[in-house]
Amino acid sequence: MPIRPEDVLPGDHAELHGITVRKGSVAAFVANAKLLDVLPRGSDERAQTLAHLRALAPAVAAVGLLDVFQPRSPEVMEVFAATTV
Repeated sequence: MPIRPEDVLPGDHAELHGITVRKGSVAAFVANAKLLDVLPRGSDERAQTLAHLRALAPAVAAVGLLDVFQPRSPEVMEVFAATTV
């Protein structure tokens, strides 16, 4: 039987591997990773976006995204390389 979104996150968050994963974590991570591609290097907005990516990375890793997908961006891969779950 397929797994539905509500099976994974029945409420607004769930604990996976000891990490609180909020609904929208993966979508926010993807949106910020895409935003990173268009922000100028050295800008404050880019630094803030990288900080958000680092904060979201443990949740994204906890849901197993990296078990089935690999980021195209070397910079996003570096974010995950520094993440432990």
